[in-house]
Amino acid sequence: MSTAARGPAGRRFTVGRSEDATHPDTIRAAISEFLATAIFVFAAEGSVLSLGKLYRDTSTPGGLVAVALAHALALAVAVAVSVNVSGGHVNPAVTFGALLGGRVSLVRAVFYWVAQLLGAVVATLLLRLTTGGMRPPGFTLASGVGDWHAVLLEAAMTFGLMYAYYATAIDPKRGHVGTIAPLAVGFLLGANMLAGGPFDGAGMNPARVFGPALVGWRWAHHWVYWLGPFVGAGLAALVYEYLVIPSADAAAAATHGAHQPLAPEDY
Repeated sequence: MSTAARGPAGRRFTVGRSEDATHPDTIRAAISEFLATAIFVFAAEGSVLSLGKLYRDTSTPGGLVAVALAHALALAVAVAVSVNVSGGHVNPAVTFGALLGGRVSLVRAVFYWVAQLLGAVVATLLLRLTTGGMRPPGFTLASGVGDWHAVLLEAAMTFGLMYAYYATAIDPKRGHVGTIAPLAVGFLLGANMLAGGPFDGAGMNPARVFGPALVGWRWAHHWVYWLGPFVGAGLAALVYEYLVIPSADAAAAATHGAHQPLAPEDY
């Protein structure tokens, strides 16, 4: 059985059915999220490790740009290779936003979260093996940056990331803009890293932070990188879903049937 709560614009928060847990589509989507997140984290964390291998001091303007570019390109590819199967979330916070917006069921969201975290851990373990045991540096706060300052920063950056994802990958009227969704999300991630990297590392993705934290066993301020992204992604999803996207009936009346919202099970 499934339960749902209908929002003000006609979309639904769905729990999902028990049989969804074993449905082939759910399993395929979870595998897609696992592989895409592993691809992203391997390249993203690998860029940090390689920079540390090349230079003793990695906190340089050139190093920041290089790492931001690596993250941007890696996320763009990860979203592109998974968007047709799972929606290309590659981020537990994005999945949370899609859940609040009624675009994915709770059952599928749980599968996504597990797959994303496992993908991040496996990628980081593989990096440690292939680099001869280099310990992932993980994420930390810069001097003078408090926990709640970092929470606000993470929330603001993830808000923009989720808003861009909604506009280019979920909005039923996205049209040809949907083809640039991977680049839009990837480039915004890179831009946010240039803006927030010197302050808290610019996580924006709990899985991206969790993998290195577990493998490197660095847990300082770890909760910041969960609370901030989840708050930011949740707010962006609610704003876009209920304020920007019109209700199904209003959209049908305004566009004479063009581009109806996708059902939650489509993501």
